[in-house]
Amino acid sequence: MWVDTHCHLDAGEFGERSAAVAAEAAQAGVRAIVIPAIAKVNFKEVGRLAREVGNAVYALGIHPLYVPTAKESDLEILRTAIGEALGDPLFVGIGEIGLDFFVPALKEAPLREKQEFFFAEQLKLARDFDLPVLLHVRRSQDIILKYLRRIRVPGGIAHAFNGSDQQARTFVELGLHLGFGGAMTFPRSLQIRRLATELPLSSIVLETDAPDISPAWRHPGINTPDQIPRIGAVLAELRQLPLQEIAAATTANARAALPRLAHAGLPL
Repeated sequence: MWVDTHCHLDAGEFGERSAAVAAEAAQAGVRAIVIPAIAKVNFKEVGRLAREVGNAVYALGIHPLYVPTAKESDLEILRTAIGEALGDPLFVGIGEIGLDFFVPALKEAPLREKQEFFFAEQLKLARDFDLPVLLHVRRSQDIILKYLRRIRVPGGIAHAFNGSDQQARTFVELGLHLGFGGAMTFPRSLQIRRLATELPLSSIVLETDAPDISPAWRHPGINTPDQIPRIGAVLAELRQLPLQEIAAATTANARAALPRLAHAGLPL
């Protein structure tokens, strides 16, 4: 069995096929798909979709790429949505949140400051509600680590991890798991593949970030969660371990990173 810990199943690229895409993933052995929200406009949609497809759970948060158009009042809307979702067994955490300093406009003031404000406030929500986080970490590893040291949260996942060995180990020391997906499948992704090989297996979860970050065999096409087993096979090859061991370990790691998965009623 497998878990896709990060998939935007509600994305427009899937059109009307989101339920079919989830069903294809289930047939491939993907027992759980984690759907993160990106802004207040899809808070309700990710929950509705998770309930509809039967093998998905969801998280609520404001993505850094959507912070430029977000209002401070959106944080109160998020707080209310989280409170209402606590009784839903398919709700697993706060995300997708984080910092993005890859996009030029976002790393300059005033958007940099706005990103950091929204990130800090959402970390406080995770802390206050005792929920894990799904982190967007793009060219921002050290700044995110600074905030994680300051505002302690009960774990979560640094999604699409691409940092140094020291940064990776610091995330793990702070209770985070690291998400690896399509980027790991490219032979030229030497640093990511080295991390996937050398980090403790207990720190690694698998993800697609579908419809984005397609694996090598699909690039530049649309990614889908049914690719998780094949991505897992790449990890098994890198670590020279049986595929079943990788499936069992990464599923257990996903449960550790997102404890509410255990109450979602999925066969994990």
